[in-house]
Amino acid sequence: QVHLVESGGGSVQAGGSLRLSCTASGVTWRTACMGWFRQAPGKERERVAHMHSGGLDTFYASSVKGRFTISQDNAKNALYLQMNSLKPEDTAMYYCAAILNPRTAGTCYLNYSYWGQGTQVTVSS
Repeated sequence: QVHLVESGGGSVQAGGSLRLSCTASGVTWRTACMGWFRQAPGKERERVAHMHSGGLDTFYASSVKGRFTISQDNAKNALYLQMNSLKPEDTAMYYCAAILNPRTAGTCYLNYSYWGQGTQVTVSS
């Protein structure tokens, strides 16, 4: 069983920055799809960004492209999301998620198997 723990959320003013972290533990894997998702109250969950651990693919939602950067530290089993130029519409609960040992990089676009508990990001205008 994979255990994902997010941290780094908080409250910032518009234009500010936050860095989210996600640490994974529980099992080992050869490769993985790791992603960040978010859900605002009353809205559907949205895929923010994902990456394949082997560097085969990286995705950003159009709403965050150019402002957010996803990265990983495989040695630490850690995933990060650097969020710059934050906007009030970025306010949401942010979740880390994973798919272990995906068959292809395209698997990263499918449903994720493991989820963290989430970290709240609030951006005020």
